[in-house]
Amino acid sequence: MAHYAYIDENNLVVAVTVGKDESELIDGLDTETYYAQGTPYTVKRTSFNSKIRGNFAGIGMTYLPLEDIFISPKCHDEAVLNVKAAKWDCKNLDHDITFS
Repeated sequence: MAHYAYIDENNLVVAVTVGKDESELIDGLDTETYYAQGTPYTVKRTSFNSKIRGNFAGIGMTYLPLEDIFISPKCHDEAVLNVKAAKWDCKNLDHDITFS
């Protein structure tokens, strides 16, 4: 069992669904291509344990294709994206807070 995020033209996650494991082909297609068929969306696998693509995708999150990660909405205007951690780093109330 695997999870897949449906991503719109603005790279926003609009849905997440459960599907077959990515090691399986379905009708000769990889799972991301198979699940995207007949939809206007790009489909990317996501992982509860964050081993792939930084974070488990959720509705309203953004997919960054160049970095190949899912990120939460920006927490504050001064937040800086930490690509390696796939999180926003920001200072708030004189102490560091990291949001995912």
